[in-house]
Amino acid sequence: MEFIDTHTHLYLNHFRLDRAEVVDRALKKKVTQLLLPNIDPGSVEGMLRMRDDFPGICFPMMGLHPTSVKENFEKELKIIENWLNKEHFIAIGETGIDLYWDKKYKEYQEEAFIIQVNWAKERKIPIVIHARNSFRELFSILDRCAGDRLQGVFHSFTGDTMEALQILEYGFFIGINGIITFENSGLGKVAEKIPPERVLLETDSPYLAPVPERGKRNESSYIMYTAKKLADIYGVGLETIADFTTINARKLFQLQK
Repeated sequence: MEFIDTHTHLYLNHFRLDRAEVVDRALKKKVTQLLLPNIDPGSVEGMLRMRDDFPGICFPMMGLHPTSVKENFEKELKIIENWLNKEHFIAIGETGIDLYWDKKYKEYQEEAFIIQVNWAKERKIPIVIHARNSFRELFSILDRCAGDRLQGVFHSFTGDTMEALQILEYGFFIGINGIITFENSGLGKVAEKIPPERVLLETDSPYLAPVPERGKRNESSYIMYTAKKLADIYGVGLETIADFTTINARKLFQLQK
């Protein structure tokens, strides 16, 4: 039995004092591969350092997070593109649109997202999408830009059943994390409608720690709590959850064992 954490920011300063111990705890819980989404140019070196420190375990992505999109986003994207041309990355991400905190940069976020969608299509790698108060905007863009050449995942999914079904229509995966363990999230009812072959497990560490660790710093070993919740929802054993989510992750991100 093994798991893949398809979305974790273990390179952040939250883990500066015990990063190796956090990775070791994940491995002891059979979380054998950790996928690292980028945030902005400032996070690249720390992310690549984790790749080098934990070869075969940590795999980086490259993208510009929507909350990092400001007036200078074109300059930031140029730096991101230069990295894409220099190094190997398993996906474009994370990117997307976030209208929860501020709508000031909405048009910039949309433009940055379209550019990164095209990068994913050109490079034939998946895209990792951050969606917060923005499904309508994202779906509008994907209706125009998706197609057979684009694969990806909506990470940290918090939408309703109709939004989940729309994501499935694009042929995308849905990333489930600790939110599904929150009593009032309502995500369990939505997850019942998502076919197991389209689900990925993630933590989004250091954020969104699952129950019973809610309120603490999240880490990849806690993916077990999310997996157990999914096992209850689907009415299957934990090993079955491990099997299909690991197969799904390796399929999307073209990972080897």
